[in-house]
Amino acid sequence: MREQDIISLLSKIRDQANKFITNKMVDYGVYELAPSHGDIIFTLLSTEKIAMKDLAGSIKKDKSTVTVLVEKLVRLGYVKKERDVADNRITYLSLTQKGQDLKPMFDDISKNLFETVYQNIPKEERMALMQSLEKINQNFNNN
Repeated sequence: MREQDIISLLSKIRDQANKFITNKMVDYGVYELAPSHGDIIFTLLSTEKIAMKDLAGSIKKDKSTVTVLVEKLVRLGYVKKERDVADNRITYLSLTQKGQDLKPMFDDISKNLFETVYQNIPKEERMALMQSLEKINQNFNNN
């Protein structure tokens, strides 16, 4: 393997992870969600409500992308939006009961995904990999 192949390999891993997640969601009978919705739902599972702007920042996606993803989640009944009573420009997001019901599925898929990803990789190698990937990410953030 050549050093130049890293971006291609990361892309292939991401594609495989997304396919893994999609297949597991289908096993649960969830067909309408995509892996791109995962960061939003995962964040909302750990917080009661969050402002749209804060959500975009926490998942590191631009607000317009998050808006499109959230709108679909609202249409599907997983997320609800409400305006701040003091400042109408602020929109808060929270999970509906249907959204909260996804928690066991998310927990199971996450467990299975990480077991697959880290299979046969010792802890020391995992830590070194994460450190290298963090440095690569930081390199892009610095440009």
